Amino acid sequence: MLKIGDAITLETKGEKLERLKCKLVERKDNKLFIDYPINLDTGRTAFLIIGTELVASFVTNDNVYRFQTEVTGRTKENIPMISLTYPGDHQLIRIQRRQFVRIDTNLDVAIHPIGNEFQAFTAVTSDISAGGTALLLPRTTNLKKDQEILIWFALPFQKDQMEYISVKGKIIRVIPADHELYVKAPIEFINIDEETRQILLQFCFNQQIQLRRKGLLEE
Repeated sequence: MLKIGDAITLETKGEKLERLKCKLVERKDNKLFIDYPINLDTGRTAFLIIGTELVASFVTNDNVYRFQTEVTGRTKENIPMISLTYPGDHQLIRIQRRQFVRIDTNLDVAIHPIGNEFQAFTAVTSDISAGGTALLLPRTTNLKKDQEILIWFALPFQKDQMEYISVKGKIIRVIPADHELYVKAPIEFINIDEETRQILLQFCFNQQIQLRRKGLLEE
């Protein structure tokens, strides 16, 4: 399931969340050997202390898989590597795409054409998940079902941190919205890379936690 060359995202535990990206270089029994990870926020190589506990995840075509892991050592063969524990395929937590957490939130986005079909404009989301979003578009829009667009997001994280990502999306349909000036367009994300998917997953999970703290979302 997890193959040599697969991209892995690592998340630190504790109050300060750090997201790291790396690749699987080698695998021996219950140990994974990765290249030195890069911090997604700073772009710098991350230094991991032996014994550090992490949450790892990787993406296949249909699912996201997550597992608990721990740094067990450092070694060097052809390249410097870090060794991690691996609980086995049977211990992976699978998140199917249809199970992605969908959060009701109004985010300002910029809509760009894939070619030159229209001029770029701004819109607002009504919800978002790691698999797609729903956009509130001006009723005068000429966007149609099955049309592909490029969406730019500014995702707010803790302490005024922003993540800027762009995602290619396909319009599922265009339907009337609650407000007469707008239409609603559910969007499916397509050809999304693993790093961007992880950012969206983390944003939705963070929003879910905040809503639960405020009593606006049931357990």
